[in-house]
Amino acid sequence: MPLTWYLIVAAALFSIGVYGVLARRNAIAVLMGVELMLNAVNLNLVAFWRYVQPADLSGQMFAIIVITVAAAEAAVGLALIIAAYRMRRTVHVEELDILRG
Repeated sequence: MPLTWYLIVAAALFSIGVYGVLARRNAIAVLMGVELMLNAVNLNLVAFWRYVQPADLSGQMFAIIVITVAAAEAAVGLALIIAAYRMRRTVHVEELDILRG
């Protein structure tokens, strides 16, 4: 399978993630959009690793780091959404103005 196909799939995933972040008003959907974008980055990292330097493990290491950051981001994001839901009874981003100064 050529590298171009991986890049097309990663670009599609990233585009769907950007659309989810920008168009959705639900905080959980926004968080899912961010996760899609991080997975697109992982796909690019592994694809470039495979086709550029398969003997070097740098692409896999970067992918593992991104997966770790994504897991931490999901945990913190979900905790914040749950805390906001308990206070406001909504997860709509436009109605969550509790951080406004």
